[in-house]
Amino acid sequence: MSWAAPDDIFFSTSLAAYLDKKLLVLLRDGRKLIGLLRSFDQFANAVIEEAYERVIVGDLYCDIPLGLYIIRGENVVLIGELDIEKEELPAQMVQVSEAEIKRAQKAEKEEMLLKGLMRKRMEFLDLD
Repeated sequence: MSWAAPDDIFFSTSLAAYLDKKLLVLLRDGRKLIGLLRSFDQFANAVIEEAYERVIVGDLYCDIPLGLYIIRGENVVLIGELDIEKEELPAQMVQVSEAEIKRAQKAEKEEMLLKGLMRKRMEFLDLD
């Protein structure tokens, strides 16, 4: 039976294992940030270098450059390491400009609002 030193246990459960690695960070507001983890503290506040926000709408995506980015730990839902040797996105995904992705986001939001409005108007039918 092998026993790990306390330092080894801390390292395996800490963000230290991700230092200088390419990460995907999912935030509470749904944004997805990608970049290199350069620093962190005991509250999981993190400094990401070469950061960009990946916006995905359907089969369209856009990477919006952010540069050096500080993330408050309480906003982090998930952090995961990306394999730099594998493709990050499926082949059917199409990269578009920031203006195009903003239009697609607006159209998607309007579609969701319309669906909600239609459901509300149809409630009187009591289809359940």
